[in-house]
Amino acid sequence: MTGGQPSPHCHFNLGTAFAEVCSRFVQRTALLYPADQRRVSYGELAELVDVAVGALASRAMPRGGIVALFHDKSPQAFALMLACLRLGLPYVNLDPDSPWERIRRILERCQPALVLNAFPSLACDAQLQAAVAVTPLQDLYRPGAASSSADEPVVSGNMPAYLMFTSGSTGQPKGAVMSHANVLWFIAWARRRFQIGPDDVLSNANPMYFDNSVFDFYAAIFSGATLVPLTSVQVRDARKLVRLVDEAACTLWFSVPSLLVFLLTMRALSAGSWQGMRCIAFGGEGFPKRRLRELFELFGPRARFENVYGPTECTCICSAHRVEATDLDDLHGLAPLGHLAPTFDYRLLPVEGEGPECGELMLLGPQVGLGYYRDPERTAAAFVQNPMQEAYLETGYRTGDIVERDATGRLHFRGRVDHQIKHMGYRIELEEIEAALSSLDGVQECAAIYLKSTDGLGQILAYAVAHGETAGLREALAQLLPAYMLPRHLHFIDALPKNANGKIDRRALLSRAAQGGTPS
Repeated sequence: MTGGQPSPHCHFNLGTAFAEVCSRFVQRTALLYPADQRRVSYGELAELVDVAVGALASRAMPRGGIVALFHDKSPQAFALMLACLRLGLPYVNLDPDSPWERIRRILERCQPALVLNAFPSLACDAQLQAAVAVTPLQDLYRPGAASSSADEPVVSGNMPAYLMFTSGSTGQPKGAVMSHANVLWFIAWARRRFQIGPDDVLSNANPMYFDNSVFDFYAAIFSGATLVPLTSVQVRDARKLVRLVDEAACTLWFSVPSLLVFLLTMRALSAGSWQGMRCIAFGGEGFPKRRLRELFELFGPRARFENVYGPTECTCICSAHRVEATDLDDLHGLAPLGHLAPTFDYRLLPVEGEGPECGELMLLGPQVGLGYYRDPERTAAAFVQNPMQEAYLETGYRTGDIVERDATGRLHFRGRVDHQIKHMGYRIELEEIEAALSSLDGVQECAAIYLKSTDGLGQILAYAVAHGETAGLREALAQLLPAYMLPRHLHFIDALPKNANGKIDRRALLSRAAQGGTPS
């Protein structure tokens, strides 16, 4: 550990872990908002947590009740997360820009005991207010909102800490559940791997409903470091984003490659940018090597580059590979996934047509989550017994990723066993897009594909056979899917190509799309 910090394994739960961090770093900055140079110390954050704990306690929340939050990255929103952890109330952060139908499905699945909104208004306000009782987050911090009771429940390490919703092939999002122990193991690894200590300043460009934010929040706040929350508006302005990260003197950056490519494309980054940056980490999707080399040439001499990998169901990250200049000699393919963290073991499950060094990655270890919330069928399919272990119960997670192990033991991503993709860092089931599209009036049949371009990036394309008026179907689809899942192009055709078995021939669609044509 850096900074003389104790191992989190000695902590019973995340609430006690945070309390110790606060006792050690009470005067240090926990949150820094560079746009207005506002700082919140660990002592001040702890006071907000105490208020939120009292307010939640006064509401007589059921034990283990879910708290859903539309998170605006304010100090009060972060304090609410920490209060939930202290009380053993799993939280779930929601996307304020998601269409109502997706939010409805998530709320239907998790059945929250309390829904909080940190924003002045939401696009789906009318539907949301009609469906559930929504409490403004600020109500928890008003005078008199807190209870004076000092009794707090016992929280064990195997209790759920948070839910993170991902795309589901049936159109129903899946709520991955992580325990306090899962996260404590993750924090311990992240501190060691990235040498995070109280002098570090971590960017928080990732939205809080997105899995990458788990690294930002927990690696910073549970190490006595400073977290720099950046809003979606700030992130969309390339030059402002670079300037704010500079002003905050960030030492560690983590995002999806797409955001870094955006900054490069907008020419917002230069060799003079981010002088304090010692580590640039990226993950969630492949980083096109040509663009990665551009970034490496800017920062490689002074910053460490880390390609990280990990499914939401296994607490954000399970492997990391330090990118070296030699990795970029060959611009084909992607950087290696590297070696798994010491907190993981793995198996390569057989895949038809592949040798013993290539297979579906099954992850094992203390970061493997608890399953999908109120979803026993999909939990049973993905969280399974280690086939090599017969002596005792050892649950592993089937990632669905096909990986290959090289002679040095490093893992390389080779593909998926299903139709799941990573796009702009988001894990997406193409079947969810198809399910939404097929639900629209007039759509008889449809298919979604993912077309990778020569620079390693990609775009979602959808094809539909429809009867009647099609002019408003794209707008209708936008009411069902978040923006990052919307197809770049929606093509209407007379018939979808089929293979000999009568199934939709997605390879034919990909082939025609790659040639710039539309199937007839």
